[in-house]
Amino acid sequence: MNLKDEISSWPSDKIQASHLDRLAAVYVRQSTLQQVSEHQESTRLQYGLANRAKALGWQPERVLIIDDDLGKSGSSVEGRVGFQRLVSEVGLNHVGLILGIEMSRLARSSKDWHQLLEICALFGTLIADLDGIYDPSHYNDRLLLGLKGSFSEIELHVLKQRMLQGRLNKAQRGELGFHLPIGYVRRPSGDICFDPDEQAQQVIRLIFRKFEELGTVHAVLRYLALHQIQLGVRALHGANKGELEWRRPSRSTLLSLLNHPAYTGAYTYGRKQIDPRKHKAGRPHTGLVVKPPEEWLVLIKNHHPAYISWEQYQQNRAQLKANQNRANERGNARQGRALLSGLVVCQRCGNRMSVQYHRRGAPRYVCRREAAEHGGPLCQCLSGDCLDEYVTEQVLAALKPAAIELSLSVAMQVEQNRYELDQLWKQRLERAKFEAERAGRHYRFIEPENRLVARQLAQDWEAKLSAQKQLQEEYQRFCCQQPRQLSETEKHSIRQLANSLPALWNAETTTHAQRKEIIRQVIQAIRVKVEGESELVHVNIDWAGGFSSHARIIRPVGKWSQLSNYPQLCECLTQCAQSNMTANEIITRLHQQGFYPPKRQKTFTQEMVRALMRQLGLGKQSPPKHTSF
Repeated sequence: MNLKDEISSWPSDKIQASHLDRLAAVYVRQSTLQQVSEHQESTRLQYGLANRAKALGWQPERVLIIDDDLGKSGSSVEGRVGFQRLVSEVGLNHVGLILGIEMSRLARSSKDWHQLLEICALFGTLIADLDGIYDPSHYNDRLLLGLKGSFSEIELHVLKQRMLQGRLNKAQRGELGFHLPIGYVRRPSGDICFDPDEQAQQVIRLIFRKFEELGTVHAVLRYLALHQIQLGVRALHGANKGELEWRRPSRSTLLSLLNHPAYTGAYTYGRKQIDPRKHKAGRPHTGLVVKPPEEWLVLIKNHHPAYISWEQYQQNRAQLKANQNRANERGNARQGRALLSGLVVCQRCGNRMSVQYHRRGAPRYVCRREAAEHGGPLCQCLSGDCLDEYVTEQVLAALKPAAIELSLSVAMQVEQNRYELDQLWKQRLERAKFEAERAGRHYRFIEPENRLVARQLAQDWEAKLSAQKQLQEEYQRFCCQQPRQLSETEKHSIRQLANSLPALWNAETTTHAQRKEIIRQVIQAIRVKVEGESELVHVNIDWAGGFSSHARIIRPVGKWSQLSNYPQLCECLTQCAQSNMTANEIITRLHQQGFYPPKRQKTFTQEMVRALMRQLGLGKQSPPKHTSF
């Protein structure tokens, strides 16, 4: 049956004059751009529906072709401007007939399909495909259209399931291909191996070592930028596809590198999965949630060569998580004066205490959980200086026995860092020499008479030689500033660290961030509990390695009455007043009995004692002027 016979066989009794007065909308859609370019016959067939509308009685100017959705999936209405326009035109009573090659072209979602049927039935719009013309307001036609829409959705689901299961089966064998992270290449056989370029490998290993040493991505990025270290990246697209390109490191690249399990030699699939609660239909990259390793669809360890171990990968992930400045994480060390920020934990509620700074810059540690969640008072707070001083004493005392070992490890680490930098410089020089020699070979192979090409090759050769010379000069400056071997003076200075840890700690050149890093190396958490509103604070230090220590320190308070021994202090002052003791004798007696003032002063003064005596009404006696109250 030819096209004319097929059109004439369509029942036309459903087409009324009211339909012909409105538009005939031809909806054209292909699911992907690849189908648009390769399956052009289907596109021509859909555009040919305009002729069918004319054969049914519509004037050519009354035929509307909607082809805005070419290359878009029909699984959802999101992002389909053409379908949204079609629904709008039907809702405005502008369309008498909708033509589609099949129902799946209009929608593959039952929700969208039945919504269109409801609107068409309400406004009396007909729907036509290759099988005939349907009136959604008629029960039989509506039932048939509903079945066709359901079959379209089922067909899409079956196709997706086949594709996903095929990908999963291939991934479970470790054969599903994907873009490899920097530092890896894929052989023609499909095997994954290290990048054959030694410098590209060494830079990757250097990044992992420096992150283990420095602890933050920003510190690693500063180190790479300071020493002008670039990353070797294989181009994925373009004319240089597969070629090694040297690019400046960025924060996003370093984060991706540290979070990627491929560097442990593991093959993974399904690290990121779509959460239906966050997914927006029609946008495949939305709703992706990073899952923990136990929820990955595929995890094959020891699949290819590794840069780091699985344990180090987990430590790096934990360090990145701890660096986040959130209420339940330690955060990274900053330049603030409070040395224990992120480490102090409220022993009453278990919440991590925050840091507040007074106008004069003095810090204090505050727990705001009760106030933030229940509108109550502060859980507890204490001065930062008293706690910092106590913890600093404990840390220096703990590091003193290991000071010699620390100085030796520092010397070894400095020499190791200089050796790695020296190797990178030599590799850069070797690469620059090779490029200059290759440019020279290209120039020598050209015919001398071909001056048009020879001049350009000569300029390229000159540029490569100039770059090589400049790199050699920079390397000589680097060797003068940081020789590979430590000098005797430098070694002596490092050995002196074993006997001068307190001096080094208090030096002006030592920053607050460096002190914090030292504390974080030996302390996991500090749990504090203030006894009511008194000056007594219980401190529990959780040291690295599992050891814990407990102590009770004294914090400054605002009032004499907050002191835990305030009643005994009042009794002592009363006895002193009755005995007509001098101010210096009272101060001596208070110190002998272990009393202390509420503020940060560690000793009593005559003015302080006089004020307290007046407050207690004990200043009526009149001792001699030079010692009286």
